Amino acid sequence: MSSENTFSGALLLADNLALDFINSKYVVDGKYHDCFTDDKSVASWLICVGLLPDIKDQQIPKGLLSEAREFRETARNVVNAAMNRAPVTLSVINRILEAGHPTRRLEWDECIQQFRIAVYQSAESPSGLLWPIADALINLVTSDKFKFVRQCEAHDCILLFHDLSKSHRRRWCSMSTCGNRMKVAAFRSRKKH
Repeated sequence: MSSENTFSGALLLADNLALDFINSKYVVDGKYHDCFTDDKSVASWLICVGLLPDIKDQQIPKGLLSEAREFRETARNVVNAAMNRAPVTLSVINRILEAGHPTRRLEWDECIQQFRIAVYQSAESPSGLLWPIADALINLVTSDKFKFVRQCEAHDCILLFHDLSKSHRRRWCSMSTCGNRMKVAAFRSRKKH
């Protein structure tokens, strides 16, 4: 988008696209913050994570905000259900996967003089824009690495992350914020006693 981004505070620290999408709603000092305030802010987030080229405001599909928020809540429910090995309603995700599925075409590439598969993502509908996130979500929850998805251990943090560390002992969404705060609190607690 030619104009400046309207979203603020995108937290891209989960090491997974679907979890970063879920983390677009978060808590700071006991107050909820939402990166998605209108269709334009959702498009700005999609641009920020590389899912959407810079587009004009009038090209943003109407209804993107409501579909993104509904999908985000469903995605959070799916991750929580998968963590607890419980079923959950999947209709919203399956609708996005069906309606937004990209088109694949076989094309001749003049530069390399051979056929190639071209993938075209629809930017004309909210489902088309959200499809890559839904795809990342289903790949995450069905992966054998899903067991490394964690919620931040800070008592006031709701963020999720994919622990890709070698030892798989990551405890906080970010060491510089929650990790540091929790370590300082533990130190002060030990000093008092």
